[in-house]
Amino acid sequence: MENKISSTIIKKFLLSRIHNQQIEYSHPPYDYEQQLLDAIMLGSQKKAKEILTKINKLEAATLASSPIRSKKNSLIAICTLFTRAIIKGGVNPETAFNLSDAYIRELEKINDHYNLAELEYEMLYQFIETLKNDSSTKKFSHPITLAISYIHENILHDLSLELVAKQVFINPSYLSSKFKKEVGLTISDFINKQRIEESKYFLLNTNTTISDIALLFKFCNQSYYSALFKKYNGVTPGQFRLLGSKRENLQLV
Repeated sequence: MENKISSTIIKKFLLSRIHNQQIEYSHPPYDYEQQLLDAIMLGSQKKAKEILTKINKLEAATLASSPIRSKKNSLIAICTLFTRAIIKGGVNPETAFNLSDAYIRELEKINDHYNLAELEYEMLYQFIETLKNDSSTKKFSHPITLAISYIHENILHDLSLELVAKQVFINPSYLSSKFKKEVGLTISDFINKQRIEESKYFLLNTNTTISDIALLFKFCNQSYYSALFKKYNGVTPGQFRLLGSKRENLQLV
């Protein structure tokens, strides 16, 4: 059953890629994106700004029927990347997620391209400043930074305390205790919360069913995924998708 569903998701992905190529749907080159994330992670504001400017000179992807909604969706994706970068740099995940949530709420209030573009560079500056100033970056140990990085890079794969511990070469019990002490969450809770955050993109920008999204992010079933989503966001995945759709329709009026 799982293989059949996975096959369906892959087919949808491939069909989407073909469609996007036909309409000249474009994304920044991967090396640009990686250079940007590395610059943020290292706290290099000048370098990060240069790379972001290069990316913005390229043709932008179309992520919604409304140009404003498309730009907002793009900024939400960028905000997620910025969040990932500063967590890799050592910022406490809760601090990073709170900053991300604040900027996503702010960008939803803006309805013109100029101010959205300004906000993008403000986000870049603020995420880097948070990395530089957050005291947790000085306390984050190397094994925990490696563990968080591994989780982010393998968020669509099976993850467990034992697997992550093996990747960072420390005892699972020790990693569990150290992770909870430094991050403020158990590894299981951190993985679930990150999967919920990543799943938002699929809810807002694809027609993939909620059931398929739940399986894509390795939740045992849709009910469990929905319960966790509501726990972290106050609404179910279906309500979140509906709210996003209503915002887009308002942009078209």
